[in-house]
Amino acid sequence: MNPFEMVVAIVAIGAIASVIRARYGVVRTHKGERFVGRLPGRSDPEAERLQAEVKQLKARVAVLERLATDSSSALDREFEQLGRKD
Repeated sequence: MNPFEMVVAIVAIGAIASVIRARYGVVRTHKGERFVGRLPGRSDPEAERLQAEVKQLKARVAVLERLATDSSSALDREFEQLGRKD
């Protein structure tokens, strides 16, 4: 094997290794450590579902905070308005 073929083989092995790392989500940090997980930019349905649930829970907490800090007369009016809608 001449030196040119050896250089081509080394470059090919490096390219194949980087494709395999990208496929399995192995990311190297600046310190050389490895992280196995999803690459940025790829959508994760579980993460999207959890983000939607967090938004919903934040909205519910905001309503509860508003109810807890409102005066009782404002709360009574709101209950009356809800009763009229039904």
